[in-house]
Amino acid sequence: MEAKIAVLAGDGIGPEVIAQALKIVKAIEKKYKHSFTYTEALVGAVAIDKTGNPYPEATHKICMESDVVLFGAIGDPKYDNDPKAKVRPEQGLLKMRKDLGLYANIRPVSPFKSLINKSPLKTELVDGADFVCIRELTGGIYFGEKGRSEDLNKAFDTCTYTRDEIQRVTKLAFEMAGKRRKKLTVIDKANVLATSRLWRETVQDMEKDYPDIEVDYMFVDNAAMQLIQWPKKFDVMVTENMFGDIITDEASVITGSLGLLPSASVGIHTSVFEPIHGSYPQAAGKNIANPVATILSAAMLFETGLGLMEEGKIIREAVDKSLEKGIVTIDISGEGNKSYSTSEVGDWIAEYIQK
Repeated sequence: MEAKIAVLAGDGIGPEVIAQALKIVKAIEKKYKHSFTYTEALVGAVAIDKTGNPYPEATHKICMESDVVLFGAIGDPKYDNDPKAKVRPEQGLLKMRKDLGLYANIRPVSPFKSLINKSPLKTELVDGADFVCIRELTGGIYFGEKGRSEDLNKAFDTCTYTRDEIQRVTKLAFEMAGKRRKKLTVIDKANVLATSRLWRETVQDMEKDYPDIEVDYMFVDNAAMQLIQWPKKFDVMVTENMFGDIITDEASVITGSLGLLPSASVGIHTSVFEPIHGSYPQAAGKNIANPVATILSAAMLFETGLGLMEEGKIIREAVDKSLEKGIVTIDISGEGNKSYSTSEVGDWIAEYIQK
């Protein structure tokens, strides 16, 4: 297969973990005799520093011309610590999502058997958990009208959704549930929010088209509680942008580390594959960041983005073996135990694939 891959490393540990994912992609490319073209582009704080724009037009053009996008992370303390900054790295991420039409973020959550004891939850709660969070990505409060009063003592953020936006992401969720255990949980706050009532009404109208799917509705506060109490009860969950942002980060701790979870953002024009963690600036340049989430994002890139299932499967197998053998970074090994650097983990997994 021939494919064009846009590479957006971003900020902080982004370049380090992306470098490891590229080792794996290139190992797959060689093993299966594919032909990939890689084009690097700027996004986030590094893009602001060089162009003044967190998502430059040149970057957007590269993404639009690519079959898939491999993305690292954005964020920098000099912007995090300056609430008055007019241009921020996160604006680049939101613009990328909007301009590429990345309407659904897919985050699978399934603890690794060899790391089950790393979860902060009891083993009996998480052993066997296997669910997918689908978060609407281009609507809601992050994209609604916002502003502040002239005296700066009042601010507002507006949450807006259309029926079409809800149908689009929920259709994806229904279809995914149909390929899994046929259970869909819709998370909202319909007892308080008008947008949530539109969500619930829209999904209820769609249920007749998917008679084999069991659908339940759950307020977001209750869902946050049940996700920790009974994570094994969930199969596929779908929710709006802000609730999804919070719920997916909560779900990530079930596996024991943010550094283990990948994601795919499905789009109208192309799709973006990225780890769920942030830029972790404290670890930048130290070669200690966990590259597994980014490597597994590369597996999703092959499966979801390019339809190459065998290639994705062998990456997952290689990651499983590395975890079983203790080829892990310090966030997994823990203080005082043998740990490996970011690049060493990437080298081991790439070598496993090649062999």
